[in-house]
Amino acid sequence: MSEKINIDEATERLSQLVDLVEAGEEIIIARGGQPVARLVPCPAPGVERKPGRMRGRIRIGRDFDEPLPGEAIVRRLKGTSSVGMTTDETLALTRK
Repeated sequence: MSEKINIDEATERLSQLVDLVEAGEEIIIARGGQPVARLVPCPAPGVERKPGRMRGRIRIGRDFDEPLPGEAIVRRLKGTSSVGMTTDETLALTRK
């Protein structure tokens, strides 16, 4: 819920208004009856990220970015062996 307050009153009651905002209220500050500013809570700080925190804990294979053969991909997705089947035959099975 938001409360609309004239700028003169906001100046006099700033401390009280900040308390309201900390409690989750939104304050609209007006000049001459026209809204000109909004007093809202600041977003909560996120977790500080620190580059390299996982160094030495994660291992990536040397062939990580090497392309996989088409049949190997299909076998892994399908969970079956494609021994004796062409790639097209194996792909046809996955489309059924």
